[in-house]
Formats: sequence, C-alpha cells, structure tokens
Amino acid sequence: MKGAIRIAVDGMGGDHAPSEIVKGAVEAALQHGVEVVLVGRKEILRSELARCAPWASSLPIADASQVVGFHESPAAVVRDKRDSSIVVAMNLLKGGEVSALVSAGNSGAVMAAALLILGSMKGFDRPALGALFPTPSGTILLLDAGANVDCKPDFLVQFAHMGSIYMENVFKVSHPRIGLLNNGEEETKGNRLTKEAHKLLRKSQLNFIGNIEGKDIFRGLADVVVTDGFTGNVLLKASEGFSEIALNFLKQVLNSKLEFKVPGFFLAPALEAFAKRLDYSEYGGVPLLGVNGNVIIAHGRSDAKAIKNAIRIAKQTVEQGMPDVMRG
Repeated sequence: MKGAIRIAVDGMGGDHAPSEIVKGAVEAALQHGVEVVLVGRKEILRSELARCAPWASSLPIADASQVVGFHESPAAVVRDKRDSSIVVAMNLLKGGEVSALVSAGNSGAVMAAALLILGSMKGFDRPALGALFPTPSGTILLLDAGANVDCKPDFLVQFAHMGSIYMENVFKVSHPRIGLLNNGEEETKGNRLTKEAHKLLRKSQLNFIGNIEGKDIFRGLADVVVTDGFTGNVLLKASEGFSEIALNFLKQVLNSKLEFKVPGFFLAPALEAFAKRLDYSEYGGVPLLGVNGNVIIAHGRSDAKAIKNAIRIAKQTVEQGMPDVMRG
C-alpha cells in the first residue's frame, strides 16, 4: 500500500471501541485503499486485529497508554493525558506522519486537542463542527453542530464561509446557498445573535438567502445552514432520534396486520433505501472545519460501518486538500 493516504484512527474512542473501531478500520483499508494507523493500547489493538483477518495484523499501531472517557474535561485531557489516543493521534497529524485523523471518542477533547495542537486557521476565530443532513434534492451542511455553544455574530459569518467552501469543493455545489437558522423568515425575527448575524451576512459576498426555519431545513431550501453550536447540537440529536423512531413506527405498522405484511414485503427494497438515507453511519463522520488539519469526528455510537465511512470521508478531505482550500 505504498503511496496510500495515511489516516490515524483513534482505536480507543467510542461506545463500541475497540472492537468495532478496529473492524471498521480494517474494512476501510481493504475497500478504500488507505493506510490506517490505529492509535491506542498496542496489545489490545493487536489482539483485535488478529480476530479480523490474518493480513490485518500487519496494520501499523501507534501506542498510546491512556484512554479518554466521554465525561472528562476536554482541557484537562489535553493537559493531563498527553499519552491518550486522542492526543497521540493529533500529534501524528501535526507532525505530518498521517494526513487525517478519525475519532469517535470524546468530541470535546478532540476539538480541544485540535485547537491546541494544530491551531486554528487564519481568518477563523473558532473551528466549527459540520453535520450533514439528507434532503430530497441532495445534502445540506449544518454549522455549528456542537463545537461552540456560545457564539458571536462574526462566528456565524465565518461558519458560513467555511460551509460555502466545503460544499463547493467536496459536494461540487456551485455558489452554495447560505441560510441562517431562525424562528421566522422575517429579518426582524430572532434573538440578538441572529439579528446581528443576519445584517453581517447580508453585507457579505456569500450567496445568503435569508432566514431558514427548522421545518425548511429538510426541504433543501439551502445548501449550508448556520447557527450556534448549542442550537445546532440540539437539532442534530433531535433529528437522529426522530429518524430512529420514524423507522421503528413504520416497521410496527407494517407488522401490525396481515394485510399490511404482503405489501410490506414488496416495499422492503424501498424501505431499505429510505432507511439508508436516514442512517448516520452512511455519512460516517463530520469534519471539524477551521483547524490546520483534516479532523473527522465520528458519532460516539459508531459501529464498524460508520468508522469505515468516516475514514472514506477523511480520504476525500485529504484528496480535496481541504485545509489549503479553506485558507484560500
């Protein structure tokens, strides 16, 4: 695999680590043609690799003795757990030993490590966490999905610039439409943050289309939707919960009566395609934009499929040269 893109994968991060993380990394190495460097406790990761396939034992491992829990303070992790899988992986990225990093671990710690070790890009005060949502007309990007709970109006404008660049280069959307998440379409609606951000976005050179209400996001009215990290994260989690319960309700209805089971059988392929569109594991992970490196944050509940797809996203960001593109 000489010359392949090298991607560091946090082998100890996530609810299903290390087994599902390792399995996903092995599948990605096989299917996506990347060189995966697993980061974590070497003996544990080596044992997991041996269970996957005979050839998998040859995958490189960067030893890291410490593991970061989901409830640990992000700042304390970077300061006190310098041999954690997150910090070791971030240093590999900083040193150029890998071209991207994927982690399903403590997202706050990943973001803190990225800021302190990689640094933020010039022109962007804060990094933003992106989230991808499916719509009938394509995919939209939400920024911020949780990196910045408290935001200034300038931050939202910067998120809009990040999102526009990302959608144009990764999803090939020409002149992406930017929407500001608000509680009404009128310019006078919203709180102080959204009102001020609206004025600034109007003055920008971006393709700003105005306020977007929550009900309009999934209609595909915008390509990029910007908001503060608190609101964005609530929206993201609510959407994930609704997707899961909607699919469960649909399955219950189809199995509730005999007359529903026959058409349900013939509708199975369509339902499978529908479920796939709503499955977060299909997207794998989301980019942390605005830092000097390719960092992909995967869902804490990621299984092997999600990790495999997160590595695919990481490969794409490397191939697109996203940090250089973002710098302009």
